[in-house]
Amino acid sequence: MHTFRHGKTERLRGRAGVKQRIRRLQAEPLCRDCKAKGRIIAATVPDHIIPLDKGGTDTDDNIRCLCQPCHVVRTAEQFGFRVKQTIGLDGWPIDQDL
Repeated sequence: MHTFRHGKTERLRGRAGVKQRIRRLQAEPLCRDCKAKGRIIAATVPDHIIPLDKGGTDTDDNIRCLCQPCHVVRTAEQFGFRVKQTIGLDGWPIDQDL
């Protein structure tokens, strides 16, 4: 088993990490944030609710499965970054909450 020291919490790496990721996505196959908005979108990223850098754990109770766009938004929120607005072909911003 390979682990990587990330902040204060160790993260599972290698084959064991891949198995853990697949298990988590199978347990929660839909994006939690999209589901809360009434959308059915496949989850692709297990996300730490409390980031490892901020003292979170790599346990199942600290994981929510998200789609990639929701993961980008959540990560930006957690670390104080702004999410780049997507612009449509008509030159207007695309509302991400639709």
